[in-house]
Amino acid sequence: MSFVNFSSILVRTLPRSIHAANQTRQIHRWVAPTLRELKRRREKMGPEAALPRSGHSDWNYNAELFAFGRRLSEQFDAKLLQQAFTHRSFIAQEEQKQAEVGIVQPELGLSDNGELITLGGSLINQYVEAFLLTALPKLPQEGIGAIVGHLTSDASLAHVSSHLGTKDIILAATFPVDQTLLADTIKALVGALQRSSGDERAFLFVRDFICTQLNQQDVNEYWTIERPLDLLKEYCQEKKLGEPEPRSIGLVGKNTLLAAHNVAIYCNKQFVGSGFGEDVDTAIDEAARDALRQLFGTQLNMKPLNFSLGFEEVARNLSRKAASKQA
Repeated sequence: MSFVNFSSILVRTLPRSIHAANQTRQIHRWVAPTLRELKRRREKMGPEAALPRSGHSDWNYNAELFAFGRRLSEQFDAKLLQQAFTHRSFIAQEEQKQAEVGIVQPELGLSDNGELITLGGSLINQYVEAFLLTALPKLPQEGIGAIVGHLTSDASLAHVSSHLGTKDIILAATFPVDQTLLADTIKALVGALQRSSGDERAFLFVRDFICTQLNQQDVNEYWTIERPLDLLKEYCQEKKLGEPEPRSIGLVGKNTLLAAHNVAIYCNKQFVGSGFGEDVDTAIDEAARDALRQLFGTQLNMKPLNFSLGFEEVARNLSRKAASKQA
């Protein structure tokens, strides 16, 4: 290669190298120490306070309410939906603000959701109980009540409410909203939906978002039976199944720390359940629990609950409960 050609190639590539070097040198030496100092100061100050989305400049409350109903594919009455999200503490706070600036009789044009909370709470209890009576027809009322109590607790309802995206739309005096406010909001939503679209849509809402919390769960965990053998005797006597008879059918590790007793329970010479335990009494209790699961239809290998039950299928249990209340 001649000297002339090499010089021309060098002249063409040199500006690119200079430009790349200039780009690298744009990051000054003070940048990294400054960023580290800013990070240290932020960590020293602690996390920032949680701010509601309504504090953003592009917040549109009416659009959020409309989008909420569309996300759930429900037809809410606009006024009832806004009322469902408006708590009494928010109205009291706004009235106090207006009173401080000299407004004698402040008018906000808002209604709190106290009435809807009462209505929705009653409907949720009725719908959940009717669903369980239909899905678990053999389970006694005590077991049904225990599961209903779990599903309608503030913790469970707040979990559902927060995952539906209600916390940013709730109008309350405090933020972030607590567990009670979240639970009350979903109760008010059920009440608003029942008044807007009727009982069937309200039941489907409760079934799809509240009852489905039992999916892949052991329903026996929600009902604590203190004396399973006594309950088994009462149940067998009521159903005329005969007297339960515990029998030892196996023992391993006798006189050791790892002893395991296997006890079976028979009614009228028919096997109904078995269980293991470190001593005979524990094995009898476990066998009684297993027998109760078999009799109640809540055995460990039970079929999944039918979450496709319609309003017509549970209406009989709803009417039965209403009739018992009137009686």
